[in-house]
Amino acid sequence: MKKFLGFLLALIVLVAVLVGAGAYYLNTPAGGGATTLEVKPGTGLRDIANELEERKVVRSAEALLAALRYRGSAGRIREGLYDLDGQRTTLEVARALEAGGRPRLVRFVIPEGKRMDEIAQIIAGAGLSSEAELRRAFADASLNPHARGNLEGFLFPATYEVSPESSARAIAQILTNRMNEELTPERLAAARKLGLDAYAWVTLASVVQSEAGSDAEMAPIAGIFLNRLDIGMRLQSDPTIAYGLGKRLPELDRRAGDFTKDTPYNTYTRAGLPKGPIGNPGEAALLSVLEARRDINGKRALYFVHGIDGRLHINADFLEHQRDVARYR
Repeated sequence: MKKFLGFLLALIVLVAVLVGAGAYYLNTPAGGGATTLEVKPGTGLRDIANELEERKVVRSAEALLAALRYRGSAGRIREGLYDLDGQRTTLEVARALEAGGRPRLVRFVIPEGKRMDEIAQIIAGAGLSSEAELRRAFADASLNPHARGNLEGFLFPATYEVSPESSARAIAQILTNRMNEELTPERLAAARKLGLDAYAWVTLASVVQSEAGSDAEMAPIAGIFLNRLDIGMRLQSDPTIAYGLGKRLPELDRRAGDFTKDTPYNTYTRAGLPKGPIGNPGEAALLSVLEARRDINGKRALYFVHGIDGRLHINADFLEHQRDVARYR
């Protein structure tokens, strides 16, 4: 009987110690600082608990696992970003995990006027897909009903947040869907009144985007190009030559014959619009075509030059334009 009582007493003491330890681990904050835990698809509960113990968010991974199992939430921790800290009890951490985290998103910014290859570099640089996969996705014109040949011109420049697991095709679809939001029925109707279908509108907007030094310059430049199209005058836009030769604008070399090398994009050697967009225009460039300013002093504007004085000089007369070129370039 004495042995039995001694065993029973030892057992009671052990249980008391275990209960006390469990209460300590469950209710005493670990003391760690603020941290963000990323839970990816397929992340195991054990990995989550171990990570939180290492970061001193909880005192014991085992205690956290026990709390989650007791609450019936084990195996139901959703992917996301969890903002946690070691000032909470293990039970409070368990409740925070059950509540779900912020969406896991990668943010990237596409500036106005970038070409497809530049956009692929930006997105790949953000850790999303690979540049090669993105280029293949951007080559699929079927992702936008207005595109032809590829998606150049239809990858809308904006700030995006997408899932880290997004495929190149899914990203391409997001960007071109955003462009479709700009191509409203009302705007398309306004473009048709100018003799432009959606593709021609986007193409002209991309040229305006490349030529303008600011949003304020877009409407008059768009007006000049529309006027030139109306009378059959060549656009003579340097950025179109650069695009056709696979160069950047500063790389153009007149002495090397760049301006006389005929490509479907050379608006010096060919009349009308270039074969297609030479970049991806933003909303201001798209609207500038529809809201173009086409006159200067009551006459049809046909010429412009960016002056060293920082201003855009517009003329209706070629001789006046030549004087401005001599004076301001």
